[in-house]
Amino acid sequence: MAKKFVVTLLGKSVRKIAQLRGGSGSALPGLFVETIDKNFIKDTLASLPHGVAIISGTNGKTTTTKMVVELLERQGLSVFTNKTGSNFTRGVAAALLGEIDMNGKLQADIAVLELDEAHAVHFVKSIKPRYCLLLNVMRDQLDRFGEIDTTANMLRTIAEATTDTVVINRDDPRLSSELFRSSITADIVTYGSSQSVKHAFPSDDVMRAEKITAATESFSRNDTELVDFEGSTARISFGDQQYETTLKIGGIYNVINAVGAVALTRSIMTERLDAALMMQSLSMVTPAFGRGETLIINDFPCELVLVKNPSGFRLALQSFTPDGYTTMIAINDNYADGRDMSWLWDVNFESLRDNGVAMVTGMRATDMALRLKYDLVDVDSVREDVSGALDSFLAEQPGPRRIYCTYTAMLELRRLLSKKTTVEKVR
Repeated sequence: MAKKFVVTLLGKSVRKIAQLRGGSGSALPGLFVETIDKNFIKDTLASLPHGVAIISGTNGKTTTTKMVVELLERQGLSVFTNKTGSNFTRGVAAALLGEIDMNGKLQADIAVLELDEAHAVHFVKSIKPRYCLLLNVMRDQLDRFGEIDTTANMLRTIAEATTDTVVINRDDPRLSSELFRSSITADIVTYGSSQSVKHAFPSDDVMRAEKITAATESFSRNDTELVDFEGSTARISFGDQQYETTLKIGGIYNVINAVGAVALTRSIMTERLDAALMMQSLSMVTPAFGRGETLIINDFPCELVLVKNPSGFRLALQSFTPDGYTTMIAINDNYADGRDMSWLWDVNFESLRDNGVAMVTGMRATDMALRLKYDLVDVDSVREDVSGALDSFLAEQPGPRRIYCTYTAMLELRRLLSKKTTVEKVR
C-alpha cells in the first residue's frame, strides 16, 4: 500500500507538471509511472467488476470508443477510458493517474480502452480483456506495422487473449476468415452491413480491387447489422428488431462504427440492456476531438478531420463535400503520424479539383502539394510552418473552413485554435 501511494503521488506530480508546461499529460506521466512500476496498469484495473474492454483496429478507434463509453454510461455503468485518444499503454497509464485517488483506487465498473494494435499485443500479455471489438484491418503506417497481414495477426493475438466475447466486423475479410477465428476461445459475435449498403464501406482489398470475400455464412449469433442509411440517419437491426437513429457525428465511416459500438454494448450489457435507451443515447454522441470536430472561428465553422492512412483519407473526402468550404491540408510525419508518407499516393484527390486547396502545411507540405498537382488540384499556398499557415488560412475571406490533418498536426492546430476560440480540453 505504501508503494502504491508513492507511485501514485509521483505520477500525479509529473502529470501536473506536464499540464502546467502546456502538455495534455497524456504521454510523459504514463511513461514515467510505467518505468517505476511495471504493474501499475494491471494492479489498478484488477478490481473492476466488469473488467476491461479493448477497442482496436486500423480506423475508427477513438470515435467508436467514445460511442461505447457514452452508451454504457447511459446504461448506468461507471466507465474509465483513455479519452485523449493516446492509444499506447503509457496513454492508458496517464489517464489512470487523472482518475485514481491517492491510494491508487479507481472508482469505475469497467474500463473501455482504445489501444493501438502493436501496443495492445503487449497489453494483453499481462491484462486479459473480458471483451474486445475489432474494427478493421487497413494498410497503415507501413514503417511501424509492416504489411496488412501483420496487423491482422496482432488483432488475432488480442482476440485470443480475450476471455468472454470477441466482437468482429464480419465485412472485413481478414477478421471474418476461418483462419482468424480458429484459435479464438471466447464467444464470437459480429456486426456488419447489409448487401444493399456494403459498397459504402469497402475493405482494404476492395479498394485495391483484390478479390477476397468475407466469410459471412457462419455468422448469425447476436449479429448487429446496418440495414440501410441515408446521410447520418441509420437503420440498425439486432434481436429481431430494427431501430432508426440519426447521428450527430459526420462521416460515412462513422455509421458503421456506430454499429460496432452497438454490438459491443450489447455484449457487455446482455440481459440488462435497455435497447431503446441505447439507440437514443447513440444519437446524442458528439465527435471525438479532431475527428470531424467543429470549432467556431469568427462566427463560421472550422472542421478538423483526422486523416492517417489511404482508406481513412479516401472516406473522409467522400464524406465531406468541398462545396461551400475553404480547404486546408496539414501533413506531418512524426512517429505518431507514421514516417512513411508514400500512402498519400494511394488517395484519390479529384473531389478537390473544382474548388482547389487554399493552404497546404506541415512537415511534409511540399510532398502533399506535389501529390495534389498530379491530381490536377490547384493549391493557393504552401507553408511548412503550421502556425503561420493557419493565420494566413483564417485571414482569407470569411466562411466555412475544413482542415484535413494528420495526428500531430491536429494536436498543434487545436492548441493554436484554442487561442482564437473555445476548444474542448481533453485530459
